[in-house]
Amino acid sequence: MQDSVWFAVRGVEILGGLSLCLQTVEFLFLRDALGEKGVWAYAVQRDDLAHSSHGMQTLFAFLSRDHVYALHLVLRLLAALYLMVFGASAALMVFLFLSTVQLLIRWRGAFNGGSDFMTLVVITGLLIGALGTAAGYPDIAWRAGLIYIAIHSASSYFISGSVKLLNPEWRSGEALGLFLDSGIYGPLNADSLFWKRPVAILCSWAFILWEIAVPLAFIDPFAMVAYCLTGLVFHFLVFWYFGLNRFFFAWLATYPALIFLAVQLG
Repeated sequence: MQDSVWFAVRGVEILGGLSLCLQTVEFLFLRDALGEKGVWAYAVQRDDLAHSSHGMQTLFAFLSRDHVYALHLVLRLLAALYLMVFGASAALMVFLFLSTVQLLIRWRGAFNGGSDFMTLVVITGLLIGALGTAAGYPDIAWRAGLIYIAIHSASSYFISGSVKLLNPEWRSGEALGLFLDSGIYGPLNADSLFWKRPVAILCSWAFILWEIAVPLAFIDPFAMVAYCLTGLVFHFLVFWYFGLNRFFFAWLATYPALIFLAVQLG
């Protein structure tokens, strides 16, 4: 494996493992809410699988038992730590992939929206590399896995920016105030700076232009590094104002892949 590939893979493994660790710890803290008497008890949600086979319903009923679910999370946490320290293997990534899918089904498709999707993207990219390595094609497989992650990450930014660009509320700056009004520090004061039209328009267009500019960042590796550094600030602000901590770490794990693809294209 070439050095550039190895560094990118290790970056994704370490940052992806960190993201998984934090998510799993969060699930551990939510165990009471997921228990037999919790608000998300499986007894309440099992009808979601009424269309599936008896065997599938039995499997999820077993996996949702309190002690089995707790064991699952402990194993998931250990697997994430192993990923950070020793890197991906085929067996490890198959477990993390299936574990993630099971949690997504348990949460009716998503627990935290886009961050769940990007977490699965990172795991899938590492799974591609690990399975390809086991088949005897490590260099091609890891390149394919990194490119897979980079394409999904870049397209998520571009689509998000395009949707904002087509939305008149975002172009006028009105949407920004409405979003912040419902954030952690909301509702905003009547004299808040973000209600002022020039400031709202400036901030809104800064987000829009940054997101849709991601294809241009692939022209030069340094441009992509600058793009990713801006992304850190963007996601930290989302974390700070909306409490979406998972988004920060889920997208951070894709940045080594974005930079890798920019290096290859450059």
